[in-house]
Amino acid sequence: MSKSHPSESSAILEALSAEELPHLKHLGRRERKAAETRIRLFRSAVQLFAERGFANVTVEDITDGADVGKGTFFNYFESKEHVFGVMAEIQLGKVREALAKAEMGNESAHATLRRFFSRIAEEPGRSAELTRGLISSVTASERVRLIMSDRMAEGREMLARIIALGQQRGEVALELKPAKVALACQQAVMGTFLLWSLRGEGKLDTWLQNSFTHFWRAIIPQRES
Repeated sequence: MSKSHPSESSAILEALSAEELPHLKHLGRRERKAAETRIRLFRSAVQLFAERGFANVTVEDITDGADVGKGTFFNYFESKEHVFGVMAEIQLGKVREALAKAEMGNESAHATLRRFFSRIAEEPGRSAELTRGLISSVTASERVRLIMSDRMAEGREMLARIIALGQQRGEVALELKPAKVALACQQAVMGTFLLWSLRGEGKLDTWLQNSFTHFWRAIIPQRES
């Protein structure tokens, strides 16, 4: 069973891209070591999933790559499918980042959301195998499905706030309901993930930028003829 704590989760989001993990320094020694181990396991798993495909990677492969004992894995994750819970945390962190930029008011909602569509592609875009593993783990495990569903709901709330800000600035049609537009945004992203993963042709970021273009055209105010 996963034994992560709130302090670990926030540290993970900040530290995933930092090899030296400087953002963990404010934690106590035990919490820092636990967060570092969980991050190391996640990195090892994602790299292996991308290289070999989800089905061809064992828990032992992941722990070998992370240089920890096999039993250690189960202190942090119930199964290899649950590694994708960390992926969900990362993606949710990117929505928070987009909302913070939108609330600062220094750029348009269009620019904020366009960047978000690119950022959301970073981890899944490593390989089609990785994305297929993510999708299959969600459909195969009720626990993973609930985790992803909760994170998606949080993300929708923040996306709706970005859309509402866009409406206040005249960028998004006022007759649209922000919550429904946020759902359509997630549908565009997840549908693109699925279609790209089936064949893996081209870059996921390119696919998502094309999806964003059509999504944005559907929500801007319509000019009177």
